[in-house]
Amino acid sequence: MRHRILSAVAALALSCGGGFAQTLDPFEHGWTLDPAASAIRFLSVKKNSIAESSTFATFSGVIGPDGSTKLQILMDSVDTKIDLRNVRMRFLFFETFKFPEATITAHLEAEQLRDLPQLRRKVLDLPLVLTLHGVEVPLTAQVTVTLLDNDRVAVNNSAPLILPLAEYNLEEGRAKLQDAAGVDILPFGFVNFDFLFDRNQPGTPMAPLPTAAVAPGAAALETKGDLDHDACVGRFEILSRTGNIYFNAGSARLDPQSAPLLDSLFDIVRRCPDLRVEVGGHTDSDGSDRENQRLSQRRAQAVTDYLLAKGIAASRLATVGYGEARPVVENSTPENKGRNRRIEFVAIGN
Repeated sequence: MRHRILSAVAALALSCGGGFAQTLDPFEHGWTLDPAASAIRFLSVKKNSIAESSTFATFSGVIGPDGSTKLQILMDSVDTKIDLRNVRMRFLFFETFKFPEATITAHLEAEQLRDLPQLRRKVLDLPLVLTLHGVEVPLTAQVTVTLLDNDRVAVNNSAPLILPLAEYNLEEGRAKLQDAAGVDILPFGFVNFDFLFDRNQPGTPMAPLPTAAVAPGAAALETKGDLDHDACVGRFEILSRTGNIYFNAGSARLDPQSAPLLDSLFDIVRRCPDLRVEVGGHTDSDGSDRENQRLSQRRAQAVTDYLLAKGIAASRLATVGYGEARPVVENSTPENKGRNRRIEFVAIGN
């Protein structure tokens, strides 16, 4: 009699229950991230003791029926709670105009999770690959998996992911941030995540991850449409520090690699319709004063021509070549000379 009762209860659970109660397969139907109930945090430390935490507003993720897992973060959506700090992180550090997304890929093993319905919570060492700033790095994360109910699971890292910035080619970005903010920043970042996944309903196709935003700043947390005066001035100052406008040595021809930054520049100029913008060219001290002045003028004009071709009115742009007259650092090393070879943008009003 007792055996028949237990069999009936088991059959009822299999016929009515969802999630793990349905099957021995923990990934049946696949899972989709609930971004509204999830969070990703990136923490940096300045002045050796002050921690600053940023989050990301736009991300998505799936766990496939075979345990394959992928998460996508739109880097433009970085949120420091301060507008111009967001812009610095986007343009100077993460260079989102070139690297608009980061991804996390992993493969969850079914055998590791079959007993989750009984244990409800497990800590796993999960191998994953983080692709950030165009660099793929394999990592192992200690994650806690918690079964909240049969169709909802929480996944969070039990210990922060420590990211040496040099491994992701982010040291140059760190130097730009330090220069812009006037503070020292540790050469490490720390990542924490709290993800909630919901099991897909039977017969529901897996939701594909969205493609990265194409328009400059499309996922950015900022005012849409026209920007106010301070926001415009701050953005031009930040874009002047990027160093992502490229020319061949001694040439005023724009390298195609300049296009992502120039397209972002166009978007900002377009959204500051009440301001005129000076496009200023600068060189290092190699060569004669006269040749440097001519080269800086031609390079500034090449940037102006790019904006004109995109539809910015000529009356809104002023082009100036300063040659070697305004170095930001002494021309004492190749690195310093590289910093002095630049294009700057200054709001000059109407």
